[in-house]
Amino acid sequence: MAWALRFQGVGGATAVELGSPMATIERDGRPWLAIDCGNEGLSAYQAHYGQAPQALFITHVHLDHVGGMERLFIASYFDPARRGRVRLYVPAPLVPLLHQRVGAYPNVLAEGGANFWDAFQLVPVEEAFWHDGVRLEVFPVRHHWPLTAFGLRLPGSLVWSGDTRPIPEMLARFADLDELIAHDCALHGNPSHSGIDDLEREYAPALLARCVLYHYASAADAQALRARGHRVALPGDLLALGNVVLPGAV
Repeated sequence: MAWALRFQGVGGATAVELGSPMATIERDGRPWLAIDCGNEGLSAYQAHYGQAPQALFITHVHLDHVGGMERLFIASYFDPARRGRVRLYVPAPLVPLLHQRVGAYPNVLAEGGANFWDAFQLVPVEEAFWHDGVRLEVFPVRHHWPLTAFGLRLPGSLVWSGDTRPIPEMLARFADLDELIAHDCALHGNPSHSGIDDLEREYAPALLARCVLYHYASAADAQALRARGHRVALPGDLLALGNVVLPGAV
């Protein structure tokens, strides 16, 4: 199997021109699992693949990551082939937060007769879950408040940090099989997000060499990050991934 990662958007919440941070793991050239569902990210997904996602993992519930969920509800609920079959893998602590953000609006359809979650198959997950016969791992990251944001690992292939400050202890555990690491990083950090000075201080050069940076503020910032010798993702980029390591294979 050939695995790849396609970036739908790479910007921070205010960098609309860069798209909301969203990516899709592809297997053999086809979308396999989307990561998050911001408005701009969903638009880019639909423009490229010609359809809405069939399976998603949600990292956290800030609106640049879940703002497209109402549109996804419409795309799924009114399609009999999709209704109730769009899989949403959501870390268990996020389930009530996600419901408050996108699912709790009263009478989701004006004519009644529908619940927001009728459109989806909601799968709460803990430290790991199975998707299409493959086991993925989930780990907490450092963003705003404990246990409100999570990263994702496809063992041997990809680690997606989600929005986070530096997490050297997590990457020592969850990025130890030479995975590509898609990491939150702007030119300047803040209490919720990593800056490049933070990563250069906290991460060994060999680890940084495996990182591709996203969630930055502008095209100029991307250029500045590259000038410091780092790999930076652009909207639409497709990156080849390594082979997935199956449980028990290491």
